[in-house]
Amino acid sequence: MALPFGQFGDICRMIKIEHSIFALPYAYAGAVLAADGLPPARSLIFLTLAMVAVRSFAMTFNRIADIAFDRANPRTRDRPLVTGRISVRQAWAFCAVAAVLFVSACACLNAVCLLLSVPALFFAAVYSLLKRFTPLCHFWLGATLGLAPLAGWLSVTPQSLGLAPLLLFFAVTFWVAAFDIYYAFQDMDFDSAMGLYSLPSIAGAQTALAVAAFSHAMTVVFLPLAGFAAGLSWPWFAVCAAVAALLFIEHRLMRAKDLRHIDTAFFTLNGLISPVIFAGVALGTAV
Repeated sequence: MALPFGQFGDICRMIKIEHSIFALPYAYAGAVLAADGLPPARSLIFLTLAMVAVRSFAMTFNRIADIAFDRANPRTRDRPLVTGRISVRQAWAFCAVAAVLFVSACACLNAVCLLLSVPALFFAAVYSLLKRFTPLCHFWLGATLGLAPLAGWLSVTPQSLGLAPLLLFFAVTFWVAAFDIYYAFQDMDFDSAMGLYSLPSIAGAQTALAVAAFSHAMTVVFLPLAGFAAGLSWPWFAVCAAVAALLFIEHRLMRAKDLRHIDTAFFTLNGLISPVIFAGVALGTAV
């Protein structure tokens, strides 16, 4: 399908639409916690639009900011913006439309979401530049996705912010930071040669794996704390145990010099965790 921004399939490849599964369930979890059950349909509809729009904005901005590195990196040379299937001008236009859609969806939610919408766009965009300066970029990306449960909560209850979504924010931040560190192993030599500050290229493989393990441990700590704060029942804590097991398996699969299992560690297992956590919140609220 041809669109003003390029072929639909190329757009989906550019923004990695399949990775939406990482953040969207956490936004729904925040909304369920705020509503103490099923949120209003209006909140869910505009929350979904806002999440898809801000993620599309952030991914497109990242592709534009990194185009010079993507051209030089053998792993990323076939990305649509590098091959020319999507032009830089089209990418900027798509980025602008996504930003407008995000702000509009936030305006349809409530005044607080609208007020926070533009700062959220800047927060999401900053990640694309941090890899040039600091290995803390992994944790900034984590915090960006960690805003999802806070956004879900505020979409339903803008008058106040509960402790539970704040604890989920920290759980998601550490979880995402760990798998982004894993993802950076693919470009460890390239990042080192280009002077980029991914943790594996700056601190070395073993230190990076240790920081990722610590981050997973923090996720395992913050998840049950969020459940206690929200007063969730036993299904939530069963889910926390299952997530801990998945993270342990993920860490065992990662080897600094053997990346055969990186797709399983990065996408398959993490793709399971987000919807499982949402299911745990929903069941923990209902039972």
